[in-house]
Amino acid sequence: MQIRGAVLEEIGRARPYAESRPIAIAELELDPPGPTELLVRIEAAGICHSDLSVVDGNRVRPTPMLLGHEAAGIVEQAGADASAAGFTVGDRVVLAFLPRCGECANCATDGRLPCIPGTAANNAGDLLSGGIRLHRSAADGREPVHHHLGVSAIATHAVVDHRSAVVVGADVPPEIAAVLGCAVLTGGGAVMNAGALAAGEDTIVVGLGGVGMAALITAVSLGHGRVIGVDAVAAKLDRARELGADAVYTPDEAVDAGIRSPLVVEAAGHPRAFETAFALTAPGGRTVTVGLPSPAARSEISPLTITAEARSIIGSYLGSAVPARDIPRYAQLWREGRLPVEALISDTIAFDDINAAMDTLADGRAVRQVIRF
Repeated sequence: MQIRGAVLEEIGRARPYAESRPIAIAELELDPPGPTELLVRIEAAGICHSDLSVVDGNRVRPTPMLLGHEAAGIVEQAGADASAAGFTVGDRVVLAFLPRCGECANCATDGRLPCIPGTAANNAGDLLSGGIRLHRSAADGREPVHHHLGVSAIATHAVVDHRSAVVVGADVPPEIAAVLGCAVLTGGGAVMNAGALAAGEDTIVVGLGGVGMAALITAVSLGHGRVIGVDAVAAKLDRARELGADAVYTPDEAVDAGIRSPLVVEAAGHPRAFETAFALTAPGGRTVTVGLPSPAARSEISPLTITAEARSIIGSYLGSAVPARDIPRYAQLWREGRLPVEALISDTIAFDDINAAMDTLADGRAVRQVIRF
C-alpha cells in the first residue's frame, strides 16, 4: 500500500534543520504484514531525543530510514501468529521501540537487559521478524527504506512485529497512548523498575524533558517522599512545580544547596547532568541514568565515593521495562487520575513541521511534541 512518512535522508546535516531539511515527507510502499506482524494506522506519534540522536549522528543508523518510535494507532490487519497472540482488528495499540522475543537470555532478566535479537534488528534497521517492509521507487527499481527501532511511526501507517505492540483500551486517547510507549515507559521505569523507589524515599530528577518529566510525575504518583526537579531551563522548573514537585533547582543551585536523595534519576543524556546527578545522590543511594549521551561523551566522578558511601550507579535502557507488563500499569495510573500524562505534551505539530521540531528539541524548548494523524 502507499503511505506517507518522514524519511531521514542523510545523517549529520548542519543546523538549523528547518533549513538543511534532513527529513523528507515521502511517498512510500509498505508491504503487507507477515504472520507475526500487524498493519497499524498511526493516530499519534511523539518526537523524542532518540529520533534526534539519529538525525544529528549521535546514534548512527542506516539511511534512508523512516523515523519515529513513540506512537499509537489502530490495528487494521493482523497476521495469523499475531492474531493467535491476542491482537484483533480495531485494537488501539501502543508501539514500543524495543521488542522482546521472550526467549533469549536477556529477556529472562525481567527487563534489566535489552532483548538480544530485538537489539540486533534495531541496529540493522530491520523488524524483529526479519527484513524490511518499506520501499520507494528508484531508478534501478525499489529502494529499501530502513525501519527505526522496529517501529517507523512518523507515518500514516506502519507494519510492526506484534512484539513491538501492546494493546490499550479505547478509552486511552491516541496522544496519551503514544507517550506511554517511550517517555513514560523510560522515565517511569527509571523510578519504578531500575530505581525501585521505596516508601519514604525522596526522588531527584535531573533533566526535565519528556523522559525526565515522566519520571517526576511517576514519583509524585507514588507518594513516597519529596520529589525535586533539576533543570537549567526556568520554564521546565515552573512546569515541574505545577506537576507536583516539592522543590525545583537549577543544577548549580542544587549542588550549592547540598541537597541529597536516595534516588536520583539522570534523564538529560549529557555528561554534566550525570555528574550533577551523582553529586546529588545520598550515601547508600542509587543514581539511575536513562539519558543517552553521545558515545564520545565522558564524565568525571570519584570512584572512592562509590565505595566509601556504598553508592550504586544503575544504567537503565527503556526504563528496564517489559512493555507488555508496564504499559498497562501506566495506563491504569492515568485512568485513576494519578499520572497526568497529557501534561507532558508541550506542542501538537503538523506532519510537515518535522524538521523544525528537531530544532525545537535540540534547543531544549520542548517536553514532548506530538503529531496527530
